[in-house]
Parts: sequence; structure tokens; C-alpha cells
Amino acid sequence: MRKICLTLAGSFLFFLLSFGQSPNDSTYEYHSPVLKLEETNLVSNYYSQTGDHSAITGGVGTQQLTDVSNIIELKFIKWDLLNQKQTLNFGLGIDHHTAASSAYVSTSGASKTGGTRVYPSVDWQVENAEKRTTFGLGAALSFEYTYHSYNVNALYSKQSMDKNREFSAKANLFLDGVKMIYPSELSPYTYAISSASGGGGSSPKIPSKLRSTFATSFALSQVINKSMQIAFIGDAVGQGGYLGLPFHRVYFNDQTVGQERLPNTRFKLPVGIRFNYFFGDRIIFRTYYRYYTDSWGISAQTASIEMPVKITPFISVSPFYRYYVQTASRYFAPIYEHQPGVGYYTSNFDYSAFNSRYEGLNLRYVPLEGLFGIKSLSVIELRFGHYEQTTGLKSFNISLNLRFK
Repeated sequence: MRKICLTLAGSFLFFLLSFGQSPNDSTYEYHSPVLKLEETNLVSNYYSQTGDHSAITGGVGTQQLTDVSNIIELKFIKWDLLNQKQTLNFGLGIDHHTAASSAYVSTSGASKTGGTRVYPSVDWQVENAEKRTTFGLGAALSFEYTYHSYNVNALYSKQSMDKNREFSAKANLFLDGVKMIYPSELSPYTYAISSASGGGGSSPKIPSKLRSTFATSFALSQVINKSMQIAFIGDAVGQGGYLGLPFHRVYFNDQTVGQERLPNTRFKLPVGIRFNYFFGDRIIFRTYYRYYTDSWGISAQTASIEMPVKITPFISVSPFYRYYVQTASRYFAPIYEHQPGVGYYTSNFDYSAFNSRYEGLNLRYVPLEGLFGIKSLSVIELRFGHYEQTTGLKSFNISLNLRFK
């Protein structure tokens, strides 16, 4: 999921921009054709989790993990000869994580226990105020020790004449490569070793397998009146290729051990609805519901609520809560419950039946004339969240967002 967060951030910026434009009138307004920096976002996040169902050790063992991420996003704008607003967004993220269970990929406990992921992105959007349309293209990369991903995407939106209705569509294509790092006792390869010139070092040549994901999303939003807004959302996701992870063990009921095996195709279909209600100028009531089903037998429901409250013209507080429930995949069973010789099997508890909840608080401060002597500092956001599953998995995260204009 982390590999698409910048794509989602770009979509969120597009959503805000498309609602923030004013229609052209008969008076021509000059806009500079020179590309200029409009906004800078700096986001830092710390995430920590604990649990006892690691897929690396067959659904038992520590899930302890920490992750520190830092992202910078730059937004440039200009107007072309047709007086269309063009936006160019650049992003660069760096994560570093440590996972205790990674040490058990090798039975000696000597495996790599941490890693770094780098994920740059770029997207371009053009807004035509006269036609009330937005079109955009984007690309993103993600690299880490065991995984690499390439993404291209396109988006389109159209507003009604009165700008109370909007239809939007987006398509994403991901081409990923998974390094085939097997548990040491199951590895079918004798890795070739290539020595550096002069005999100063060596590195294993690890084979990899490919997977592809094509995702489309559609949304229809409607302003009902000055207090109510509603949106209907639908997605369709198709995956093909190697969809498991090679270092996930499965222990069968005859005490033998194997590697996770899953089908090479998967189809996902989530549909949802958002409803927002504005209680005057100080309180917003945001709700969301989603139903999900896929071809692996999982069905799930999500319901969430968030209530931003404006304490002062410059400070707002937003408590939020999300509840999630899912059924198990037909390919999941806990340790020692799979029979050897069946077609597909996993003991990854991500595919098990569970309920979860996520609650937290978002604090937002909009300084009138900057802060700490920095006049361009326009928004400070601090977000806390706590997550808990009925499987015993627990996590905590805190993030800080600084916006400069």
C-alpha cells in the first residue's frame, strides 16, 4: 500500500484544485505564463506496530515493525496561451523501516532486518475554466531491497455548468518486480556470485518475478445544498503475475513446511459513498461507507466518521474513527491447518477474518502571518492515530505536515 501513497496525495491535490477555481468572466485577467513555485509540503511520519502473526514464520511470531518516512512535494503553476492553468507536481519520499521478523527469512537469524525505500513522482494537470475540465498525467517509481514498482496514471474530470456536480475518472498502471528471496531452507537457487574487480567484494544475483496491476476509479459528486454534499465512488482493480511473497512460510498439518502460493490473477471491486454535512461555519460532519469484494473470497465493509471543528478562525481539531470488518480468503488457514498438495495456501493474517478500528485526532493551525519568523509557512498539521485488529495487531502513528506558500 505504501507504494501508491504519493499517487493518492496527487489525486487529493487535484480534488482540492478542481473545486477551488472560479469561472472565467467577460473581463480578461492576466496570468503569468512563467512557471513558478506555488506551494511546498513537507511531511514526516513515524509508524510503529506490534503483533504475533508474522507471515514470514508461518503465521506465528513477532510482527514488530517501525517505519520513519519523509516526503517533500513541490507544486508549480503557470498559465498557457489559452489561459488554462497548468500545475506541475514533484514529489520525493524516503522511508526507512526495521522489521524483527525479517531476521527469520534465514533460519540462522542473519537476514536483513531493515530497509530503505525511495519513491519519486511527478504529475501534470491542465485546468480549462471555460470548459470546466481537468486533465492530468503522472508517473511514479518505488525502489527497495526486495521490491521495485513503476507507475503511470491519467485523470479526467468535468464539472456541470453551475459547478454543483462533478464527474472524475482515473486510471493507474503498476508494473512491479518482486525479488525471489526464499526462506533459507526452501531456496531452490544457488545464487551466482560476481566478484568486484580486484576481488574486493561479492553480491548475489537474485532472480525476480513480475506482477502488474491495472486500477480504475470513478467518482460522481453532487452539492445538494449549502449544507450537504454527497459523492458516489467505484473502483475496479485487476492484478496478474506473481501475487505472493516468496519469503512467507506455510506449515502444513503433517509438520512439513512450504512457501506461500497464491493464484496469479486477482480482481477487486470496491464501491463507496461519502456524505458531508456542514453545521454552520465551524463544524463539518464527514462520513464514508465502502463495500469491498474480490476473487479470492474476501469481502469487507468500512465505515468512518470525521468531525472537523473550528476552534478559532486559525485553529481546528478533527477527531476521526474508522471501523472495518473482513471475511477470510478461501486460501487462508493458520499454522498446521493446511493440507499438503492443495492448489493455493497462505498463513498471512492479512487474508484472515478480522475486525479493526482506527481512531485519532488531527490538529490544524493556519497562522495569519507565518510562524517562527517564516512568513511563507501557511499551514501546520499534526495527526495522531491508533489502530487495532482482533488478531492482536496494534499500531501507532504520528505525522507532521508543514505547508509553505
